Amino acid sequence: MRVAFAAGLAGVVGLIWIFWAKKGYDPSDFMWALTVAAKTAGQVPHSKVSIQALSLIPTFILIGYLAYHAGLTKALFEAAKRWVGWLPGGMAVATVFATAGFAAVSGASVATSAVFARIAIPEMLKVGYNKQFAAGVVAAGGTLASLIPPSAILVIYAIIVEQDVGMLLLAGFVPGAFSALIYGGLIVTLALTIKDFGPPVGGFTWGERFKSLPPASPIVFVVFIIIFFIYNPFGGDAWGTPTEGGALGAFVVYMMAVYKGMRWKQLKDALLETAKLTVMIFTIIWGVLIYVRFLGFAQLPSAFSDWIVSLDQSPMLTLVFILLAYAVLGMFMDAIGMLLLTLPVVYPAVMALNGGENVLAVDSAFGMSGQMCAIWFGILVVKMAEFCLITPPIGLNCFVVAGVHDNISVQDVFRGVTPFFVADGITIATLVAFPSIILWLPSQM
Repeated sequence: MRVAFAAGLAGVVGLIWIFWAKKGYDPSDFMWALTVAAKTAGQVPHSKVSIQALSLIPTFILIGYLAYHAGLTKALFEAAKRWVGWLPGGMAVATVFATAGFAAVSGASVATSAVFARIAIPEMLKVGYNKQFAAGVVAAGGTLASLIPPSAILVIYAIIVEQDVGMLLLAGFVPGAFSALIYGGLIVTLALTIKDFGPPVGGFTWGERFKSLPPASPIVFVVFIIIFFIYNPFGGDAWGTPTEGGALGAFVVYMMAVYKGMRWKQLKDALLETAKLTVMIFTIIWGVLIYVRFLGFAQLPSAFSDWIVSLDQSPMLTLVFILLAYAVLGMFMDAIGMLLLTLPVVYPAVMALNGGENVLAVDSAFGMSGQMCAIWFGILVVKMAEFCLITPPIGLNCFVVAGVHDNISVQDVFRGVTPFFVADGITIATLVAFPSIILWLPSQM
């Protein structure tokens, strides 16, 4: 069963059970319990999905699809190929950097993987890359859209834990760029150690390299607009809300797409794909939040938090085990559903480990204030969600890449992403050990 409907059904049944239990399981009170549970669950879809912050998600997704139809993805890939193609494994490195650039205007990992599966895989196969690794590069590179803003998953995390959306989006920039560099370093290392692994692509003059930059520059312009709206670098109040920044970014990319020759059919496809993905995400949100409402009535979050704090282990070791649990859980659930199901229980426990929501840095277990701990943990959890997008058997990015090319199976993609598990492990360990990588940029707000 789809996670949205499974969670929603479990939540309704759980609410019926709790309300009925209050009446001592008297058969005559069953219909009363059913009515109260239905009313409680029925309030969730509208009240939780109609909040303004969630309007960021469709605008971020639309930016990505419009950028694709505006030809910005091809321009990004061409620029990356000309600038880093001379490296060992240069075409694969160019793919990673191009996906990172596209992630800066696309809030969906699935969309990023689908777009570059069409653009980058044929180019890599043409110069002699193994099809498994070529597919793996695209699937792994697509996960960068989860961290690099605008990120739909970061918005969902901010809403669940009631933290500042703008600060979380800013916090994803440096870790996202760091992840891309780790991926690039892994590819270069493999190319240097394995013969004929990834031939470099050279022959580009400096003039050709600089000529490739203007077509890709609109990406920088759109990112500039979004960031300036949610964070005024000149001091003072922000120029607008993240929602307004996302809407303006979508409008700017739309104008670019029209200028590039986008026709009605392409606009229709972009709008339909955005609507499909948005509806899927929103349905998961309200379905899982019905289940979360049941967890609240069952008092499970507070019970789990008390149990975590009572463990005779260091807070850092407990945090590591929580992240490892996410790695296992992600093998069987999609990223958004996993976060929605677990955060209402896990987040209060992590905050309690640190010393509470309002703790100061000098008094906390992790050496940071409650707000900074929430941001740090959010980036770690979203990075784990990235990791889960490529882990078998439910690695969604791998299925998307395989679906684009008939000659590449899902098994091929899963084999191709295997080296990137090591890269993600290094990245997560570094972010845990050095929180300043995550916290430096949002601390400037």
